Amino acid sequence: MSDLENNYDSPQSPIVPDQNISAGNLTETMLRYLKETSPWLKFIGILGFIFSGIIALIGLLILIASGFLTNFISGWEAIPVWLVSIFYLAMGALIFFPSFFTFTFGLKISRYVYSNSSEDLETAFKNNKSLWKFYGIMAIISLAIIPLSIIGSIIIGITSVLSL
Repeated sequence: MSDLENNYDSPQSPIVPDQNISAGNLTETMLRYLKETSPWLKFIGILGFIFSGIIALIGLLILIASGFLTNFISGWEAIPVWLVSIFYLAMGALIFFPSFFTFTFGLKISRYVYSNSSEDLETAFKNNKSLWKFYGIMAIISLAIIPLSIIGSIIIGITSVLSL
């Protein structure tokens, strides 16, 4: 037994595997699941596009109809119509982006299943990453708005009680 060899030492292996994981390592079951998921992703993406368009159209109609409604409904001018319209247009845009990422993910997955192109698979997963990143950012924004809403509600409640 030499002095350099230690029988009680941990086995040594490289930190990073020597071979790259590539698209060729997908099993038939993985491909089947991707192929079955692709139409649903495209369907949900298309529904999101439709819903986004309807919301944006409502925003535009509110803006156009505001001139006509001020003549017929008293008190309508107290509502800042442009603000409501911008809210609807912003909601339409917010719905558009996850719909786009979902649809493109499904489209690239279906292309990959037939072409076996690693570029299609990379683009598909890039869109999947973008979708979940978008949802994560929206969750952070929502979590930031909740305490502000609570504080605002308390201030409005106290102000209304004190004004009585």
